[in-house]
Amino acid sequence: MSIVTLTTDFGMKAHFVGAVKGALLSEIPEVKIVDISHNISPFSVIEAAYIIQNAFNSFPKGSIHIIGVDSELNPENTHIAMALNGHYFICANNGILSMVCTEMKPDHIVEINIHDKILGSFPVLDVFVKVAAHIARGGTLEVIGKNISDIKPIKNISPFISDENHQLMGHVIYIDRYDNVITNIKKSFFESIQKNRRFEIMARNHKFTKIYNRYSDIVNFEIPIYKRNDEGSGMAVFNSSDYLEIAMYKSNKATIGGASTLMGLDMMDSVIIQFFDD
Repeated sequence: MSIVTLTTDFGMKAHFVGAVKGALLSEIPEVKIVDISHNISPFSVIEAAYIIQNAFNSFPKGSIHIIGVDSELNPENTHIAMALNGHYFICANNGILSMVCTEMKPDHIVEINIHDKILGSFPVLDVFVKVAAHIARGGTLEVIGKNISDIKPIKNISPFISDENHQLMGHVIYIDRYDNVITNIKKSFFESIQKNRRFEIMARNHKFTKIYNRYSDIVNFEIPIYKRNDEGSGMAVFNSSDYLEIAMYKSNKATIGGASTLMGLDMMDSVIIQFFDD
């Protein structure tokens, strides 16, 4: 049985997701369809990249991942299929897969060239489903595209390091439903630059000198519950995907607010870490 995942910015109000699932079932009756997310912000390539990077490895090898974000075909936005670490990805060549490829090298990439054989203006439904069906039946990538070696990068996907290794600049790449702010700084990268030095994280006019490994680490459990005042406290934490996150403990946009709204942090805003040798 083939597994096909869907990640899109379609939302659930319109017919798009249902139509794609129906087409997949028509092409591959035994297919198992899994929704990763249909709530990607419209056309947000970097948000889609973060979601798919942190989800795909939980699926079995051989899974096919369709990504329908900014997928309209044009001369600057072609379609690609990629094999990587036993998984297959089908999406536009708009930078989405560049984050996935930062830690693993693709086994095979092709630029899809079957568009002249397919009628329609909805590429996820008309093209991506056909490619997924071809792969599910055991077809090779060379049949549906021409080999390419490079994919389009996303600007600012990697943190910037000063020449003296005293300053690291990252950017906000995702804001979760709790209004927490995720940067593009991974724990392993941070530690390779820090080398046990003292540091200060600057996010807008907020500063942090400690990074927690869990949200609840900010709580002093020796203090009685009625004396604690932890909820809504700002903090830096390495999240479950090992990315540096600026968060508020037990944040809620509807009540106490969250890191993004209360600290004024938005997508692609800078987060700077200063290191000190003393």
